[in-house]
Amino acid sequence: MRVRDFMTSDVVTVEIPGNRDDVLKILKRTGISGVPVLKDERLVGIITRKDLLRKAEETQLGLLMTADPVTIGPDASIREAASLMIKESVRRLPVVEDESLLGLISVADLIASLAQMKIKEEIKDLYTSQTFAIWEETPLPLVGRIMEISGFEAIPILDAESTLQGIISERDLIRHSSIEDMVEVSDFSNGTDDDEWTWESIRDMHTISYGISKIQLPNRPVKTAMVKSVISVPMNAEVSECALKMKRARVDQLPVVNGDKKLVAMLFDRDLVRALCRDSN
Repeated sequence: MRVRDFMTSDVVTVEIPGNRDDVLKILKRTGISGVPVLKDERLVGIITRKDLLRKAEETQLGLLMTADPVTIGPDASIREAASLMIKESVRRLPVVEDESLLGLISVADLIASLAQMKIKEEIKDLYTSQTFAIWEETPLPLVGRIMEISGFEAIPILDAESTLQGIISERDLIRHSSIEDMVEVSDFSNGTDDDEWTWESIRDMHTISYGISKIQLPNRPVKTAMVKSVISVPMNAEVSECALKMKRARVDQLPVVNGDKKLVAMLFDRDLVRALCRDSN
């Protein structure tokens, strides 16, 4: 199983100099999580959903992107790709040969390969125990901040009775985001704290107004944006079975539930691909 067999060849790209708003439209329209950035037809970086959400006021692609991304060759094995993604904590690798971008291989592509392997190993040692959930009435801007702080790409949503109601992901946040133009005002004074009330200080005070463009999330409860049709798996589910469910549902995570159907953990795709590295031992 080689990278070239699972990579996406028809890759959407953007070029420097470019427009951040165009990148946002691409991610909204396609549902993809990131796009390679080219300059003079050569790969120079990658921009992801996370970059847009974390740098909401930045408009320049060169400052938004992750420069000089880690790459992989088309003849590398799927297991090599998995090991590299885990080591570098990335979700996608540009596939490059002779300095030319041939494609992109992502965690989702690795999940597709896992679905074919029929690995019977149970997931109990793969899913994370650092799972947490948020209340369904939590405002979306706060959810975005929680995701940024925690580093999670998706979070389960509970109601007041602790029942699982849905999942919110970065993809959902991007889908509900918008560009907001606003004016900021700054006051500058040549005076000091000791003479701020002197005529000289007042005379030297001046105001500068400048426009900024920012990605905004609506101030609505998370339950209005979450995915409600949640596919869960039992604690003893098998690796390839879970990979197949992720692939068919096109999701990045699966809630893990106990015999009482209560949420006990989250199985993320990045955790599941670790089975590729184990299987090579």
